Amino acid sequence: MRFIIPGATILISIVYLFLTYNLPQAHVGDPDAAQKYPLLIGYALLVLSVLYLISELKNEEKVREAFRIFSDKELTIKVIVVLALCLVYTYMFEPLGFLISTIIFLGALLFLINGVKKWLLNIIIALVFSFATWYAFAELLQVSLP
Repeated sequence: MRFIIPGATILISIVYLFLTYNLPQAHVGDPDAAQKYPLLIGYALLVLSVLYLISELKNEEKVREAFRIFSDKELTIKVIVVLALCLVYTYMFEPLGFLISTIIFLGALLFLINGVKKWLLNIIIALVFSFATWYAFAELLQVSLP
């Protein structure tokens, strides 16, 4: 089970490298210029994936420790709720827009983590962070947000 991620990333890096070597050559300048940066990324991914696989082979107890976290039912439920909130956020992002959907999403997450007792802090953080992010991207950087 714990070898799925490193194995998948090794496979992805090999496919990526194969596709990179099949890129067309440039007609002007260095003919291999289009391949240099993608090859660097592909080989870096391959090396890091192999190192990750080796570390997984060496450290079996660490993997068992990581899965012990799911024995806590309350924490497992919170993780599932957070994943569900992320899914809902992606669906409400387009119709409601960035600002409203982010305020709702952050508010829900903060109420889940901090509880209802800190309701004022949760609302303030959700509003301030959402407005600050919107202002930074939409006004300062001139990036259009939905």
